Amino acid sequence: MAKVTLLFAVLLVVLGLAGYFGTGSQHPTALIPTWFGVALSVFGLLAMSPSEARRKLFMHINVTIGLVGFVGATVEAIRGYAVARSAGNDPDMIALGSKLTMAALLLFYVLLCVRSFIDARRTGKV
Repeated sequence: MAKVTLLFAVLLVVLGLAGYFGTGSQHPTALIPTWFGVALSVFGLLAMSPSEARRKLFMHINVTIGLVGFVGATVEAIRGYAVARSAGNDPDMIALGSKLTMAALLLFYVLLCVRSFIDARRTGKV
């Protein structure tokens, strides 16, 4: 799962950089997915340990980061959409797309981690 974590980290970094530079570098909050990707990559690299205890610890940290990122991105997507609509405006589609993409990536990542944890428990690799 550590290698899968690094893949998702790269995807989040690319998403954040694309959002930031795609909007003319005007909105530093577009880099939020990048910071989640950096955090996942750090702990993903630490999870590539021969020690099973360290690997489990860092993968649990990663899934927690993924869950926090998913919830945050989902809440912000809903909030941003609702605020724009209540003001009678159209929501910023680039920002909304970035938030929804981040939420989808992290939801998929968390589900993969949970499935991996369940499989490890069933096969006795706990």
